[in-house]
Amino acid sequence: MLSQRRPLAHTFSLLCITAALFVLTGCTKKSTAQTSSVDLQLKVSVPFRFVAYGDTRFHDPKDTEAANPPVRVALVQAIAEANPAFVCFTGDIVYNGYDGNDWKSWDTETSVWRDKNIPIYPTLGNHDLHGDEKIALGNYFQRFPDLKNSRYYSVRAANTLLLVLDSSLDETSGPQGQWLSTKLDNIPSDVDFVFLMFHHPPYTSSSDAKMFGGGHSARSTEKLLAKMLEERQAHARVRFVVFSGHVHNYERHEHGGVTYFVSGGGAAHAYPIERAPDDPFQSKEVNYH
Repeated sequence: MLSQRRPLAHTFSLLCITAALFVLTGCTKKSTAQTSSVDLQLKVSVPFRFVAYGDTRFHDPKDTEAANPPVRVALVQAIAEANPAFVCFTGDIVYNGYDGNDWKSWDTETSVWRDKNIPIYPTLGNHDLHGDEKIALGNYFQRFPDLKNSRYYSVRAANTLLLVLDSSLDETSGPQGQWLSTKLDNIPSDVDFVFLMFHHPPYTSSSDAKMFGGGHSARSTEKLLAKMLEERQAHARVRFVVFSGHVHNYERHEHGGVTYFVSGGGAAHAYPIERAPDDPFQSKEVNYH
């Protein structure tokens, strides 16, 4: 994705990667909130491009029930070849957060990113918190030490501000909600775009009915967050863009001036969804990206 002060349609195109080609383009209980967060800085010049994707479910590559391992490997390699400024991970990085072997699969399969010094900015998905939460979080933060145990945090990159939320926590109230409000109330004057990333999407054409074999309905907590963002967008100088996962397909929605991407085709078994009429991506096929 490119970041530059230009019309939104030209500025944002997700890295949408298949096994052969790429084009730049959950269900958890509420958990204990953190009391502080880290603010990261990434030196990058505009224009730049980055990847936003997730639901990879790193796991034993011999187990094809959890995900599609050949696709996962192909996507990792395609991203490495694209050499983005950074990768935003929309959650469900591994199949089971408590399983150290799943994280070892992550270590092995993504080593090419570390070889190329590609920064990774993750958000927690429901699978990343499976099992004993303390063990799951220990595995997670061991891989991302720069987060300093922050489940929600910010990243400044050129003319953008990335706000990463944990959708297993309250997003509009409590410590995380207060942190988010403070960030949105104090956006630096040289920021043109605010990216928000969290696992569960506020808008999706899929549903819990799973008419086509899979899917999730948007939850009330994320709908409330979207309402707040859209109210702010009406009076904001910057543009808000949201990245989520959880649904194993690609979607794009526009509401109240806010652009919402669902990018959950990282290797968890994809399924078709019934598209909203205003979704620019109208394919009813499965896709990995």
